[in-house]
Parts: sequence; structure tokens; C-alpha cells
Amino acid sequence: MTTAPAIRLTSLTKSFGSVHAVDGVHLDVAPGEFFSMLGPSGSGKTTVLRLIAGFETPTSGTIELFGEDVTSKAPFDRDVNTVFQDYALFPHMSVLENVAYGLRVRGMGKQERRERAAAALETVRLAGLGDRKPSQLSGGQRQRVALARATVVEPKVLLLDEPLGALDLKLREQMQVELKEIQRDLGITFIFVTHDQEEALTLSDRIAVFSEGRIVQLGTPREIYERPSNSFVADFVGTSNVFTGEMARTVVGTVGDFSIRPERMRVTAGSKPGTNAATGTVVETIYVGGSTRVVVDLDAGQRVNVLMSNDAGGDVDKLRGTAVTLSWAAADVVTLASENTTTR
Repeated sequence: MTTAPAIRLTSLTKSFGSVHAVDGVHLDVAPGEFFSMLGPSGSGKTTVLRLIAGFETPTSGTIELFGEDVTSKAPFDRDVNTVFQDYALFPHMSVLENVAYGLRVRGMGKQERRERAAAALETVRLAGLGDRKPSQLSGGQRQRVALARATVVEPKVLLLDEPLGALDLKLREQMQVELKEIQRDLGITFIFVTHDQEEALTLSDRIAVFSEGRIVQLGTPREIYERPSNSFVADFVGTSNVFTGEMARTVVGTVGDFSIRPERMRVTAGSKPGTNAATGTVVETIYVGGSTRVVVDLDAGQRVNVLMSNDAGGDVDKLRGTAVTLSWAAADVVTLASENTTTR
């Protein structure tokens, strides 16, 4: 017996006039998976989330939830719930009342909904704060209240629309860890929308990278980062040195489109051309904590970035203005598709 996907999208399309916000998306999300949709603004990821939630109606295609076609069903008839970036908590209600609100709407008795809401607050590490008002909580605590309110009704799928976007960097990093732990504890499917590639890499079991309404690569965080399918993914997910046309022939030694991640390149003082190597001049060094970004103008005519660990010792700043050789392993050269391709 096979288990139906938590979410299945088939030929999903959404048009606004002549604009195809979502253009023929096919996607299966497994039960219990933490799945991220990653892409820049206008790539279609949020529209897909709204289509799954039922807030938008597809122009064509189907949406299935655990094998049930919900394409034409209203949002309240779909066993999903959504956490938004602004949290949308009721300021006049206590934290406990906010969490219990969905149960109240469903007609659950007062005592039972209070017990369920208290248990949900304990799951998100907010036990004992139920009597406070949202204004008395930090940003991270309000985010967890919104999460508790969304999960207390036990949806089959939880949709998260950039819920960490309003938090500062330190708190966002902390909440990334907590969000993943909560998802594992609950065991339900999370579909997470973000434009932050580091956030997607940190949280996800799998990632769909969106561009112009289509999925251009689908895979694990490691696959997406280490083996980008095309130049868009290589450039959007992290930083990559991309070589095309004659530059590829000169630097890589063959015709095509290729990428090499900055941390895969090594810097050696002096010009020592050879296989899997290129010469150039260091134009800038930028200290970024545990590493230094070294900007090199290749003699072949392209500017590239190299990421050097700072634990190696030495004064990297002294490289500025000097001739160097960049080298890399053949296995670190990734072949890219010449154009964005749609994942079917």
C-alpha cells in the first residue's frame, strides 16, 4: 500500500491577466516533510502557497491533499492552516485565548480548548505565558504563539509564509533551530516560503527553487547548493563563480556553462598556471568573521570571489594588489544547463 503525497500539484497555473504568476507547476510533497519554496520576489512561490491554502483559485491544474482533490474547495474545507509574517494575533485577547480561538470557532468546549491550547503553548516553549497579552511578548515569542494557534487545530499541512522575516538576525537564527525542532516533534508537513537561501538550506528536507512562475530545481539542500542545475540557481543560492562561452573555454578548458563555489577555490601567491588553475590579481579582501572574501581579477578578464578560512593564519590583507594563482579540484566544477529548465 502506497501513501499519497501530503500535497500534489499537477499542471498548476495561475494567471493575472497576461501575467503567468504560476506556470504549469508539478510537485509532490511527502507526509511529514519540511519543504521550502525558495525564490526572489515575483517568482511565484507565495502564489503557490496561496493556491494550496485556497486563498486563490487556479486558472488550471489540480491540488490534492493526501489524495483528495481540494482544487475547488474553500479554505475552511481544507485541512491546512497558515502562519503569516505579521502573525495576525488578536491584541485584546490573552495568549491562551489567541491559541484557543480556532478551537472555539469549531465549537469545542471551554475546558477542553483551554487544555489543548495550554498543551500547544508547552510544545512551543511558552508554558506559563498564557495570561499575557501579545504586546507583552518579544517578536520571537509572538511568532511561537502564531505557530501554536495554527497547530492546535491539528492540520494535516502547515503553510508558513515567510514567518521569520520580521525578526532580527540573531532571533531569526534562533527561531530557525526551534522551528525545525517543533516540526519534528509535531510530525506534520510544513511548507515554508522564503526568499532567504540560508534559511531554506538550514530548515529544509527538500527545496523547490522558483523563477518566473516555475520550479527550476528541486532537491535536498546539499543537492541545490553543491550541484545547481543552471546559472540562476548557482547565483541565487549562495555565491558562485559562473563561467560561460569563451571564458569557460579559457578557464575551465572546455565549452559550456560552469560554476565553481568560492570556498572550493584555493589561493596561492604568484602566477603558476596549470590544469584546474587560473592566474589573476587580488583587487580586494573583505573580512567576514570566520573567513575572508578575496576578490580576484583573472588575467582572462573575469572577476571572481574566493572564500578563505581565517584559521589558516597569515595576513590575507597583504595579498591585495599581488599576483596569485587560483586552483580547484576537477570535481568542484559543476556543469550548468544553458537555460532555466522546468522541473516536471
